[in-house]
Formats: sequence, C-alpha cells, structure tokens
Amino acid sequence: MLLAIDTSAGTGVALVEGDVILAERVVEDTRRHAEVIGSLVTECLADAGVAVAALTGIAVGMGPGPFTGLRVGIAAANAFALGAQKPLLRVASHDAIAFGHYASGGGGALLVTTDARRRERYWSAFSGCDEHFLPVRSAGPGIVRPDALESELPDHAHHIRLDAEWVSAGAVGRLAERMAAHGRDFAGRSPLYLRSPDVTLAAGPKRVTA
Repeated sequence: MLLAIDTSAGTGVALVEGDVILAERVVEDTRRHAEVIGSLVTECLADAGVAVAALTGIAVGMGPGPFTGLRVGIAAANAFALGAQKPLLRVASHDAIAFGHYASGGGGALLVTTDARRRERYWSAFSGCDEHFLPVRSAGPGIVRPDALESELPDHAHHIRLDAEWVSAGAVGRLAERMAAHGRDFAGRSPLYLRSPDVTLAAGPKRVTA
C-alpha cells in the first residue's frame, strides 16, 4: 500500500493498494502546495482508515514541474518516507498521466503536456504502452512554447494530445505499484525542473563606488 504525492501541477495525495485508489485528495491551485500538503496527507489516511505503519512505501512524482511547487511535494515525500522508515518510489509525473490513459483503455501514440507558466508547456511523447500498460516514452520530457512544438516533435500531429491541468496522485501510486510488481526502474533522484528557479542566490555584496 502506497502513499502517493504529486505537486507538479496542483497538489495531489492518494492512498493506493495494487490498482485500487483507496482515497485521493487534490487542490488544483498551483500556488498553495506548502499550505495544503500536510492536511491532504492527514485527510487521505483518515478517509481510508489506514495507519502509517501499514504503508509499504511512498510514491512521488518527480515532474516536470515548476521549481517551487515541485520541490514542496518531493521534500514532503522524502521527509515522510524518512520519518515512517518506508522506501521512496520516484516516477515521472507525465508517465503517470500516460499510464492513466493506457490503463483506462486508451491507445496509440500520446503527447502529454502540462502548464510550465510563462506561456510555455512541459511535454512528453509516448509511442504506446507495453503488455502491463506501462507507458513507453519516445521523446522528452521537454519545455517549449506551444508554437514551437513542431520543431521539438516533428510528428506531433500523429499523437493523441492530452493537455493535463493536474496530475492524479492516484495514477502516480498505481504506476509505482505496477512498476514495482514488474521490476521496472524508477526515476532518478534529480527533479525534472527543466528550467532554472526564478529566485537565485546573490553572487555577493555589490561593490559601491563613489
């Protein structure tokens, strides 16, 4: 049984056992991750009547997503996994969206995009899925202006396009469960920011001259 967290687009928390979502909460506001993440975890555990000790792991979406929001979810998942002494299972957030599409009966080549702000979109392309409905990524993730997508993915017109407003934590958890069951490699430790943070450390005190 996994507790799943994703803050790549909005804030989502879910409890998943196998292929069943036991509880799921989402706040689509993309600027309140830190304010709501703790209460969503508490509410999901209470909704499902599950104790932390019953969890087998923590699943987290690694993006792509904006720096500030994405790091809140990853930090929360890391802290929860450490405190509960449970393994952390990392998955790409776009892979979770694609898994939801294929596992629900969708097929074909798929183009997933999410909001990157600044009039840009994060994107990932998938050629299809395997026999376990696990998505097969063919390109990306990347970040691009909508009018420049053709240069990034020349055959984008041959893909089913899915513009997602938020990422289901339930799909993150179900994907992680399926990947673990079939011995697949999880995402790496590095978040998929794909862009430098808006706020950076100062280079040092400015020199003042008369």
